[in-house]
Amino acid sequence: MSDQELIRLEKQGDVFVLTMAADENRWNTTFTRAVVQALDEVEASEGPAALVTASDNAKFYSNGLDLEWMMSEPSSEHPGGDRSVFSVEVMALFGRLMMFSIPTVAAINGHAFGAGFMFALSHDLRVMREDRGFVCANEVELGMTIPDEELALFRAKVPAGAFLQTVQLAKRWTGPDALDAGIVQQTASLEEIRERAVETAQELARLGKNREVFRTMKEHIYGENAAINGPHGPAHMLLHSAPFEGGPKSRPRG
Repeated sequence: MSDQELIRLEKQGDVFVLTMAADENRWNTTFTRAVVQALDEVEASEGPAALVTASDNAKFYSNGLDLEWMMSEPSSEHPGGDRSVFSVEVMALFGRLMMFSIPTVAAINGHAFGAGFMFALSHDLRVMREDRGFVCANEVELGMTIPDEELALFRAKVPAGAFLQTVQLAKRWTGPDALDAGIVQQTASLEEIRERAVETAQELARLGKNREVFRTMKEHIYGENAAINGPHGPAHMLLHSAPFEGGPKSRPRG
């Protein structure tokens, strides 16, 4: 199982298009590392840029964890790779994408369950197929609890009204429902979804020219001591702005 069989990376104008080509695109260590390698290549670029992720499989964007691999014998030479490092590496990948230094758009052309949904939410924007497919955090259905870092991702990216339905009730969101709930920003037909995502990314690619500024803004929103998670309310911060100038690193800890 080579990385080339799992991931393709192409460029259209200023937009890098990362296509997942591993059938249902289930997450294991080998697949995670293939995505990381592609992201390394994207981040090594310069100038205006944006990233779109998509799938070769019309039915699945990503169908979650590779459960067959996870249940295999630890000593087996499974192509999914080393299970002992998987959790840390895949969570780090999602965090990295969430903080990526250029705009990112997920083209959700089919089902995105569990880790696949997490991957989609790690992007800045999401375009979802309008007629078929669900996004769902289905851990509870599988008898699994959702770890805190995953809950934090969902809380940051899923609007409050849909959060409980997503993480506690395992609601399966269709494209139109996800759009109404604010989980995705656009819907499109299967034939149009990739093009729509690339067009959206191209419009935003100018923001990727200054990678430091784009990533620093994300640090202020999602990183350690982010403004939205701070101990002080916005009115207090506005009335006493001096200690907060310059972002999270300059803030008093309270």
